[in-house]
Amino acid sequence: MQPDEIRDLIEAGLPESMAHVEGDGRHFTAVVMCPAFTGKSRIQKQQLVYDTVRKQLLDGTLHALSVKTFTPAEWQALEEEQ
Repeated sequence: MQPDEIRDLIEAGLPESMAHVEGDGRHFTAVVMCPAFTGKSRIQKQQLVYDTVRKQLLDGTLHALSVKTFTPAEWQALEEEQ
């Protein structure tokens, strides 16, 4: 898979999300900001992202995905720190 394919799956599965995906063709990292993460635990946020690519993980199309998640407020605070 390519990073843009994974990004498209995440963004299609999580309305109003923004995803940035990098990887080497087998191992990927996704940074995802989504309003649906508000009020959720870190694990719940990650599960929402993994649900968008579960088929690809199960059939081996996607080998490994590391996820960092942010609510819009968390993303805003991060940007203000920089």
